[in-house]
Amino acid sequence: MSERHGDHVGTNPAALQIERLLQPSLDAMGYEIVRILIMGKHTPTLQIMAERKDGQTMTVEDCADISRQVSAVLDVEDPISSAYTLEVSSPGIDRPLTRPKDYQRFAGYEARLETRQPIDGRRKFTGKLLGIEGEVVKLKDEAGEVALPYDAIQKARLVLTDELLRQAAKH
Repeated sequence: MSERHGDHVGTNPAALQIERLLQPSLDAMGYEIVRILIMGKHTPTLQIMAERKDGQTMTVEDCADISRQVSAVLDVEDPISSAYTLEVSSPGIDRPLTRPKDYQRFAGYEARLETRQPIDGRRKFTGKLLGIEGEVVKLKDEAGEVALPYDAIQKARLVLTDELLRQAAKH
């Protein structure tokens, strides 16, 4: 099973290369990459979304530390040949789901998923996330339980609900 999919690292070779360059040092610092996006053409924006491995809330200082480390690594390796803008952020409450473990971690919360191709005549699914079994993400929506192949998912994110806000307030 691929570790990432959709609008995440998996579909962009340059972003995948950048992740390979950055993950060892960010890992040593106690962070995990959630998503890397490269957007725009003339002056691209490199967006790095990360979270703390210890589960604590990301702070502005965390983002600044990551930004300094990323800048140092990318200055040496130079994977983006043109000028670019670097953005470092946390996933936020209504975070994207980018890794298989995210589907298990956030089981029980409402999520919105979009597939690359229609499944049972639909591409968009919203409902209670039931988790992941093997390579299948399970969701309960208005039509009942839905099983979606992990690799078929293009985009996925949590839906901002009162329950999600209550859980976030505990951290």
